Amino acid sequence: MCHYKHLTPNERDLILKFLTLDYSISKIAKELNRNKSTISREIHRNSIDGEYLPSKAQEQYHARRENCQRHKLLDNPELFSCVEDKFLNHQWSPDEISERLKLEHSKFSISYVTIYRAIYAGLFNKSKLLHGTKTANHKLRHHAKKRRRKGISERRGQIFISRELRERPQEAADRSRLGDWEGDTVAGKTGRACFVTMVDRKSRFLITGKAAKKEATSVNDVMIRVMQGMPLESITPDRGKEFARHKEVTEALGGVQFYFPLPRHPWERGTNENTNGLLREYFPKGKDLTDISEEYLQKVIDELNMRPRKCLGYRTPYEVFYSKVLHLT
Repeated sequence: MCHYKHLTPNERDLILKFLTLDYSISKIAKELNRNKSTISREIHRNSIDGEYLPSKAQEQYHARRENCQRHKLLDNPELFSCVEDKFLNHQWSPDEISERLKLEHSKFSISYVTIYRAIYAGLFNKSKLLHGTKTANHKLRHHAKKRRRKGISERRGQIFISRELRERPQEAADRSRLGDWEGDTVAGKTGRACFVTMVDRKSRFLITGKAAKKEATSVNDVMIRVMQGMPLESITPDRGKEFARHKEVTEALGGVQFYFPLPRHPWERGTNENTNGLLREYFPKGKDLTDISEEYLQKVIDELNMRPRKCLGYRTPYEVFYSKVLHLT
């Protein structure tokens, strides 16, 4: 354990006094009960033109103390700009930012804990970037879910189930191949347009189209259109009435089969549920989706497909789906 104590302003004044009296370094050290090397170093480091000044010595001491401390990582403008852009403009989580920098062997390294601290300290509170939120921590995802109360029965209409989820090939359950899709809809205002979302289980790659209404004919048209040319092994939707005529999609897409989970079992198609949650960051519940252009929708989809995922080793869905490597940070 180090017992060294820094010289005090009073000791520096005494050093000047003893130097004026022509005391030797050894005698000054004895008077102050300090080591000779301490006194010698103090005089040589803090003398200007051969003159020792206690006030200047104290100023230089504080300056050296400040410089020897570890600087905050986000004081670096380049790193701060990178983190700010990915968090505020691209909705990356602190964990995704930290680990993606490691994956790309960036010259910067920052932990997700440091980013969280910066968020809660208000470092990213810039209103022009927050799209209506008051503080940057409102950009963090919250995982609270509304749960159906016990004893409440399903009131939606029942649809014909061609195949149960337990019949789905094991490759789909293992996520060992591309082409096993989970499907759902993201609704806006009741009776208006909705999004049809299709997510590949292996890569988490998202494909989306806009349907005029949340009903079977419109949803089928979108599914058939957006899935053309994609690898197709299976489709796992929920049991909503909008998928009641799924046989038409099977016929139009070369015989791809639908597999349905049990009622009120959203976790059995959790990949799609989680991705819809990411999509809701851009399109909150209750928002009218009718006037959302296909161009803007595709821009949002591209953002999500270029967002690194922990489950993919911080690669992006795009990189896994197309077997490419990108530089994003």
